Amino acid sequence: MDNFFHTKDLTTADFLITGGAGFIGSHIAEYLLKNGARKVRVLDNMANGFDSNLSILRQYPAFEFIEGDIRNADICQQACMGINYISHQAALGSVPRSIKEPVYFNEVNVGGFMNMLKAAADNKVEQFVYASSSSVYGDEPTLPKVESRVGNCLSPYAATKKTNELYAQVFARTYGLKIMGFRYFNIFGPRQDPDGAYAAVIPLFVKGIMKQLPVYINGDGEQTRDFTFVDNAVQVNVKGMLTDNAAALDQVYNVAVGENFSVNYLFNACRDYLDSTFEATYREPRAGDIRNSLADISLAKNLLGYEPVKNFKDGLTETIEFFKKLYS
Repeated sequence: MDNFFHTKDLTTADFLITGGAGFIGSHIAEYLLKNGARKVRVLDNMANGFDSNLSILRQYPAFEFIEGDIRNADICQQACMGINYISHQAALGSVPRSIKEPVYFNEVNVGGFMNMLKAAADNKVEQFVYASSSSVYGDEPTLPKVESRVGNCLSPYAATKKTNELYAQVFARTYGLKIMGFRYFNIFGPRQDPDGAYAAVIPLFVKGIMKQLPVYINGDGEQTRDFTFVDNAVQVNVKGMLTDNAAALDQVYNVAVGENFSVNYLFNACRDYLDSTFEATYREPRAGDIRNSLADISLAKNLLGYEPVKNFKDGLTETIEFFKKLYS
């Protein structure tokens, strides 16, 4: 990942990435470190983070690590001290897990987010960007998804992300916090969690095909997703933190490519790449899942200069190669 995403000099800027030991957060932190940021501080409780990601970041002298939980308000205050820009990625993901553990999801995703907003405002952080989710569209059927049209939430996870967007608006208008949110559409790429009960679909597919383990597809597999390579999420976070465009603030943006593919297509693409004839096992549709997903990305293009740098097929090749090495 080269210097595609910024024009400002980063050598006088201090950044905080919450959840920076995780999948998306570690990619954002690495980009900033590679491009000469004066300081990149990561706050992570290691619930979803990996030591392997921290070891990538520790190669850079500008890297700092605080092991702590965003549910602890004092830790959030400490992490925000002396910081110019925040990218808030720390959260619990997974729709099915949120249905099983709604209180826990609220404590982390809403309570933790509130702690970070307050700490950012108290420490006069210059700009704050945060991860929302395409799940906030819920039962709104219109495609492509446009930021101004959302439906009813279909899971506690979606409700936490919608609540984050409401609190972000309040902090922008009441406390003057310069803030924006990003509705991620199925971000994928190297470093995604391949294990655990709620592992992401692409590493699960690759692992199952390579190791001849059961691979499950929910429903008929014809549900579609706007699969978005992680470099695109890095780009929008960097541009969002550094933008001087006042009109770009106090907004929420779709972060996607603007193309959708079915889960069946994804599985077959993984299988073909791995030169396998392995078959998937179909099972009941999953509660809380959206049937079809496709983003309109014109708002991010117009206000942030966002332009996807890698499409689904190119990103998939890079991702499969990463997990192929992991499992070979």
